[in-house]
Amino acid sequence: MQQQEYEINELAKEESWRMFRIIGELVEGFDKLTGVEPAVTIWGSARVKPGDEQYRKTEEIARRLGELGFSIITGGGPGLMEAANKGALEAGAKSVGVNIELPEEQAANTYTSLSLTLRHFFVRKVLLVKYATAFVIMPGGLGTLDELTEVLTLMQSHKIKPFPVVLFNSAYWQGFLKWLTDFTLARGYISEEDLRLLRVCDETDEVIEAVRRWASKHEIAGRKAVIT
Repeated sequence: MQQQEYEINELAKEESWRMFRIIGELVEGFDKLTGVEPAVTIWGSARVKPGDEQYRKTEEIARRLGELGFSIITGGGPGLMEAANKGALEAGAKSVGVNIELPEEQAANTYTSLSLTLRHFFVRKVLLVKYATAFVIMPGGLGTLDELTEVLTLMQSHKIKPFPVVLFNSAYWQGFLKWLTDFTLARGYISEEDLRLLRVCDETDEVIEAVRRWASKHEIAGRKAVIT
């Protein structure tokens, strides 16, 4: 009985320290990222190599957004995250990487001017969303889908303002969008208004214009997506 009580007390202590570590990550992130806005968060696969066409286009999108005065925020890893950070540096914009510790280490890319590494995925997602005024979603895997649906859920539930969510490469996303329309929308699980949160682009010019037009219309310079 005493052994059981001891183990329960030790577990409670560990959970308390876990809470402080989480708070510490949030405080560090808020402290480091304050002032990066207006910013655009770019998501995409970590597995794309530098010679890939998607890498080149991601780099171009980030560079051109940086030239317009936006900071660029990514998950800080390789692949399309690296491409976006590289483009931001080329433009002389703030290039932010919010990296994550993984069992198979994900090394931070070398193209960030501001970088931090976190232990908790949900803290990372808070930081990737909190300072953004637009979201560009490049082709990616499960992590990219997780981040996309998280952003849409936050907008749907009015936890953040409805900033542009741009899906790049219609050929890649068409199956996902068809499923949303033919199954989730058809069953009433989402509304047409939810689908209107998404914009699909195939050209880099379209992405830049979508973000630029939104920023100009809503005068969002210096503002950020505030999680309530």
